[in-house]
Amino acid sequence: MATTADIRNGLVIEHNHDLFSIIEFQHVKPGKGPAFVRTKLKSLTTGKVIENTFSAGHKITTARVERRKYQYLYKDDIGYHFMDNDTYEQFPLEEKLIDAPQFLKDGENVEVLVHTEQDRVLGAELPQHVALKVVYTEPGVKGDTATNATKPAELETGTTIQVPLFINQDEMIKVDTKTGSYVERVK
Repeated sequence: MATTADIRNGLVIEHNHDLFSIIEFQHVKPGKGPAFVRTKLKSLTTGKVIENTFSAGHKITTARVERRKYQYLYKDDIGYHFMDNDTYEQFPLEEKLIDAPQFLKDGENVEVLVHTEQDRVLGAELPQHVALKVVYTEPGVKGDTATNATKPAELETGTTIQVPLFINQDEMIKVDTKTGSYVERVK
């Protein structure tokens, strides 16, 4: 058993007969009344995000969750298929249980969350940044880079994001998987 003082981002708790990962939290101490913790929780079984408020000192039940490295193989009509790098065991996972599946490319290593008490896969998390190749974008106009103007660029995974005007086709760029935004060029 833990209390609201133990809440941190990424902690997995049992709440309302479900497993939730804490996305963000805020300790609030109003001038009048007791303190409380405002949280955003993501269900690890359905992928839904809810907001919940716990009173300060409230008991919460933490769940034992391991993060294991797996490799993404391919996608088909069953789901996204991953492989354990040690045992070569493969399993499919539904799209709703993967953070930012639009940035997954074949051979990418991801962290898979496994509930250790039930030995059940809960979801997959991509790294904070991934390097992807720009397969198509309009050429930038010379002298048009004084402002923070952007243009659409299609990536090798099939998704389209906004990039600065100086990015050209066939360049490698770094993309933030949490926000889906351009970070920098990859050398």
